[in-house]
Amino acid sequence: MEKVFYITTPIYYVNAEPHLGHAYTTVVADFLARWHRLDGYQTFFLTGTDEHGETVFRAAERAGEDPKAFVDRVSERFRRAWELLGIAYDDFIRTTEERHKKVVQYVLQKVYEAGDIYYGEYEGLYCVSCERFYTEKELVEGLCPIHGRPVERRKEGNYFFRMEKYREWLLGYLEDHPDLIRPEGYRNEVLAMLAEPIGDLSISRPKARVPWGIPLPWDEDHVTYVWFDALLNYVSALGYPEGERFKTFWPHAWHLIGKDILKPHAVFWPTMLKAAGIPMYRHLNVGGFLLGPDGRKMSKTLGNVVDPFSLAERYGRDAVRYYLLREIPYGQDTPVSEAALRTRYQADLADDLGNLVQRTRAMLFRFAEGRIPKPVAGEELAQGTELAGRLRGLVRELKFHLALEEVMAYVKALNRYINEKRPWELYKEDKEAAQAVLYRVVEGLRIASILLTPAMPEKMAELRRALGLKEAARLEEAETWGLAEPLPLPEEAPVLFPKEAKASKESEEKMEQIGIEDFAKVELRVAEVVAAEKHPNADKLLVLRLSLGKEERTVVSGIAQWYRPEELVGKKVVLVANLKPAKLRGIESQGMILAAQEGEALALVTVEGEVPPGAVVK
Repeated sequence: MEKVFYITTPIYYVNAEPHLGHAYTTVVADFLARWHRLDGYQTFFLTGTDEHGETVFRAAERAGEDPKAFVDRVSERFRRAWELLGIAYDDFIRTTEERHKKVVQYVLQKVYEAGDIYYGEYEGLYCVSCERFYTEKELVEGLCPIHGRPVERRKEGNYFFRMEKYREWLLGYLEDHPDLIRPEGYRNEVLAMLAEPIGDLSISRPKARVPWGIPLPWDEDHVTYVWFDALLNYVSALGYPEGERFKTFWPHAWHLIGKDILKPHAVFWPTMLKAAGIPMYRHLNVGGFLLGPDGRKMSKTLGNVVDPFSLAERYGRDAVRYYLLREIPYGQDTPVSEAALRTRYQADLADDLGNLVQRTRAMLFRFAEGRIPKPVAGEELAQGTELAGRLRGLVRELKFHLALEEVMAYVKALNRYINEKRPWELYKEDKEAAQAVLYRVVEGLRIASILLTPAMPEKMAELRRALGLKEAARLEEAETWGLAEPLPLPEEAPVLFPKEAKASKESEEKMEQIGIEDFAKVELRVAEVVAAEKHPNADKLLVLRLSLGKEERTVVSGIAQWYRPEELVGKKVVLVANLKPAKLRGIESQGMILAAQEGEALALVTVEGEVPPGAVVK
């Protein structure tokens, strides 16, 4: 198999600022590009901005700016946005660049000379925001199906592309290439579109009405319709028709789009390619809508917009990237929210992955002189070497959320392994056995870090540095056990995912002070642990039975990694006795015991002396 990969985002329209939909598609493209580079593919990743058309012209007018100055300013915001999210594109195309204009005019002239473009008059229902005509059937309650705005009836003379001529060809191509459009539901939508005549496509606008665009090469009084202009970016950036990049990468093109631009990419674009004699792209991958926390499509009017860039400032860009890739099944409409991101951050990144790295570092300094121990066989953890093969298939099928789920399940297995083997106890009896346990955990983390690199490139590089591992270069390194070398760890390393991410602006105010009357509402009592056991459904939780003298309580506490059940029996702890009961993994917890934590260290707040259970703590 030829290992060449070409991935494109839509080029984003500069009539508005970068938003979550743009960010999600671009993060997916960046993940795919990084994954294929890691797997040894010659890779090219293209993004950019779409800068012509009536909508942009009107937006510039409203802003009181020259159209070129307007698009320069907004296009630069997209570049800065992608820097903030760690997007490593190979090229950023702008449709106002000369290299693009030349290709557009070249293709127009070629199709015109072939007889597939003609002049005619058209009257129809037009959406200015979409810059396209709609049929009555396509409208939703008389409004644009995408923007929900009124359309206007227009009649004018334009040049038309003979799109209907290629309808039967496109139907046949889709039948012969069932994986061209993915997921399959969107392919079915396109087949339904093609089941009846699609008509010809208006590809010009009178320059007198819309002066902002690329002039037709044979008629300077008309500019090119924005979709005939914009779609050609995918080949103009490669140096079509003679460029080496075009010859190398175009046969391997994957387009990523949102479902709102399915028709232009699945009908306009293929027929344009056919008419121009350009081979078809490999895949059209269609993403669903991102919904607000209320389940409705995001809208500033509804006030349910989630800002990915402010989230990146608070939680870190890699956390936002991970959340989007892990939470959203590609192709489906999915609600997104800061609350859901925070849950993923705490559970997957801070508690599972970040905490494991901190624990492992601490034990390597205590039990292995601050070095990676000598390599040992993998035993049960060597299953991690099988993950890359499974992930290749999932990534190819656009199941990024399942791919990341597989890796995080392995991280959980590393946590379970270290809890079960208890190297801090094993070290007392068998130093080498304890160090072998630690080596396997380090090696497992090395494998996991490689597989997570396309999602979290910055944090995974930090992880490897923290554990004294060499920088990963190839995916195949995750398929071999025993590559972690016995090297020293750095003395200092930042916490990978701090337990408390930076608060949102609403919570950045000073800590609110309380009065003595508020504190008096909290009832603290001495409680003696009479029994303790592991939670049946959670590795990190212990179930404690506490005596308060005249009554007993059940309390669930997340201290399993610091305390063994048997060593807790007989301890006198401090209980928040009037806390409202809450179910934790199916068991009701009747209060909360107090503990102090700093970094990796945690200690229960205990009571010494002859103070009886049930006594009030003042």
